[in-house]
Amino acid sequence: MLSELRIWFEQRVLDNSVGNLLLFAGIILFGLWLKRVLSMGLSRLFYGMVKQEAGAIPVSDFIRLMRKPIEFFILLIFLYFAFDRLSIPDEWGLAPRSEFGYRLFILHTYQTVLMGSLTWIAIRFVKFIALIFQQRAEQTETKLDDQLVPFIRDLLILGVGMFAFFATLSIVFDVNVVALVTSLGIGGLAIALAARETLENLFASFAILLDRPFITGDTVTAGTGSNQVTGTVERIGFRSTRLRTDDGSLIAVPNRLMISQSLDNLTHRSQRRAKFFLRLSLETPTETLRAIVDDIRQFLDGRPETSQNPALIQFDAFGESSLDILVQFYVATADWREFNRIKEEVNYRLIDIVHNHSGQFAFPSRVLYLRNQSEHSLEQQP
Repeated sequence: MLSELRIWFEQRVLDNSVGNLLLFAGIILFGLWLKRVLSMGLSRLFYGMVKQEAGAIPVSDFIRLMRKPIEFFILLIFLYFAFDRLSIPDEWGLAPRSEFGYRLFILHTYQTVLMGSLTWIAIRFVKFIALIFQQRAEQTETKLDDQLVPFIRDLLILGVGMFAFFATLSIVFDVNVVALVTSLGIGGLAIALAARETLENLFASFAILLDRPFITGDTVTAGTGSNQVTGTVERIGFRSTRLRTDDGSLIAVPNRLMISQSLDNLTHRSQRRAKFFLRLSLETPTETLRAIVDDIRQFLDGRPETSQNPALIQFDAFGESSLDILVQFYVATADWREFNRIKEEVNYRLIDIVHNHSGQFAFPSRVLYLRNQSEHSLEQQP
C-alpha cells in the first residue's frame, strides 16, 4: 500500500511530481488560513513597541490599519515558497532568470509587488504615528499643531514612497540610483516646466503654513465674483485646501489660488454687519416716521449684542413708492448662525415698532392717468 502510494506521488505531471503539486497547493491553502492569525499576532507585536506612546488609542485601531498590508505580505511569502517547489518544464523553452524573458519578468514583478507591500506597511505605520500626534494636538488650545500633523504626515508618506521607489530600482532592477539622480538634474528644467502648477501649489502650501492666513477650522471666503467660495477649512494638503461649504459640499481649492487671490477669514471677525432698508408707505406722517426711527435706534442701542458699535438708523431717501429708512447695525459675533438668529429677532421687533406707531409697510405701486380721447375730440368740434 505504501509503495503504491509512493509510486503515485512520484508520478510526473508537467515535469513535476504529484507530491510537489500537492505540496504547492497545501502551502497556498495553509498560507490563506494562517495569514490572518499571523497578521493579528504581528500587529499586536508592533503595537507593543509603541504602546506607551499610543495613549488612549486602542489596539483595535492599530490592527485596523496594519492587518490588511501584513496579510498581503504574508501571502506573498507563502506564494514564494509554494512556487519554489515547482519546476518549469524544459520543453517550454523559457530563458533562465538571468536572461531577459518570461521568468525574469515574473521574478521582477513579484519582487516589485513585495517591495510595494513593505511600502504599504510603512505608510500605514506612519498613519498610526500621525494618529497619536493628532490625538495630542487635539488636547492643546492652539490649532497650529492640528494643521501641522496632517501636513507632516503627508510629507512623510511622500518620503516613504520616494524611498521605496528608488530602493525598488536599486534592489530589483539593479539601477544605479546615484547616477540616475545625477542624470535627472539635466532634465530637471523640463520637469519643472511640465509640473509648474504642481510646484506652485507645493510652495504655496509651505507659504500657508508659515504665514498662516488661515488654519484648520477657520471659515474663509476665497476668490472673487463667480469664482468666490465660502467654507470651513478641513484640510491643507500639498496641492489643495479642502473647504466644507454650508450645503455640505467638499471643494478643493488649489493652494496657489488661496494665496494669490483675495481671501476673507470670517473666523477672525469680531462682529458682523447687517444693512437693509425699511420701506414705509408714502402716506406715513413725519411725526410717525421720526418716532419709528427713534424707537428702532433705542432698541438696537439697548441690546448687548448690538450696542458695541452705534447703530445707524435714519430716514435715508424717497423711493418711487416708499419712504426708505436705512437700518445698519453690528452684531458682536463671528458665528454666522448666531448672527442670523439675532437678526431675526431684530426683524420681528422692527415689525412690532412699525405697527405700534400705526405705520404701514410700502409695496411697489404705480398711479396711471388715462386720457379720454373721445371727449377731447368732441370738445374740439365747432
